[in-house]
Amino acid sequence: MSRSASMTSEAQGPEADQEAVGRKILLDQLTGRARSRSELADKLRGKLVPDGVAEQLLDRFEEVGLVDDGEFARAWVTDRQRSKGLAPRALAQELRRRGIDDETARAALAEVTEDDQEAAARVLVRRRLRAVGGLDQLTATRRLTGLLARKGYSPGLAFRVVRDELGADLSEES
Repeated sequence: MSRSASMTSEAQGPEADQEAVGRKILLDQLTGRARSRSELADKLRGKLVPDGVAEQLLDRFEEVGLVDDGEFARAWVTDRQRSKGLAPRALAQELRRRGIDDETARAALAEVTEDDQEAAARVLVRRRLRAVGGLDQLTATRRLTGLLARKGYSPGLAFRVVRDELGADLSEES
């Protein structure tokens, strides 16, 4: 083998190895759940995969549909809204932390209707009614609206839902 052929082989070797390592990292990360491009880029950076190789791999994974921030955001919003009862404001913060751009986040959050928000807020309040049952109306209201505020709900929606649910709970006890 000539010296130039040997050098070419060596030059391709480490980069090809880095590409294989990066590909394995991406596939491992995508096995458990979908991830945003930013999360995957951070993981590759943490594993010392060169930026150029990481960009190429992420572009290729996007081309074949394995990485899709729009789909990731929609699935994240649907799951977190249902499982945690989060309001769009809290969901937007979570998406931002995961590296989703504002435009993509807005599109995903647009799918959460006001009815969905109210229904999720009611579920959260109903779960907590028993815990605040022995408290006076003002304290129960403060704790329940605080719960909804931490989940990202607007004060107007929070007070309306809490008032309705506390009223329904009091009338059922009578």
